[in-house]
Amino acid sequence: MNNNHYYSKTQENIESKPNEYTFNFKEHKFIFHTDSGVFSKNYIDYGSYVMLKTFVPKKDSGLILDMGAGYGPIGIVVSKLYDKKVVMCEINERAFNLNQKNIITNNATNACVYHSDLFEKIEDMRFSQVITNPPIRAGKDVVFKIYDGAYTHLEPLGELWVVIQKKQGAPSSKAHLEALFGNCEIVNKDKGYYILKSVKNA
Repeated sequence: MNNNHYYSKTQENIESKPNEYTFNFKEHKFIFHTDSGVFSKNYIDYGSYVMLKTFVPKKDSGLILDMGAGYGPIGIVVSKLYDKKVVMCEINERAFNLNQKNIITNNATNACVYHSDLFEKIEDMRFSQVITNPPIRAGKDVVFKIYDGAYTHLEPLGELWVVIQKKQGAPSSKAHLEALFGNCEIVNKDKGYYILKSVKNA
């Protein structure tokens, strides 16, 4: 796998150029440390922003998973805003290290991150909700593995939330999720980004 991609495990061939930005959201201030070789280095990407605007946490106390969390913008914001326990998984070593730093910087005491290739490190965990902004450049096989793994790791009546652009495969993702879950709702559309939600049967 090419190390020049943010979804690669190691970024050792990419020169480090640390960056930091402030994200103000719903009267909260977040500071995110980023670097070269990670997804959306300069500011939170619009897809993640649409997800954060749209996502509704369940009222239960179950765990939330942010799969492919990058340096942590979705998982950390959800954890802090809603006082939820959030588990994040990230294959990119540099993003994983930044994620750990961002958890501390933002005092996200209910959040944790695993350096994990998809569900590798969390096989025994089950979740009330799974959120993903999937790594489209990794290819459809990887994206669909995230969906399939989410279904396996969701509790009964658990929810999978996906953000994906129409031009990058929203229709095929919706079809796959409908076949997998038996349902898929388009919760929001914003500038070509779709928020899809599927619910696992009891």
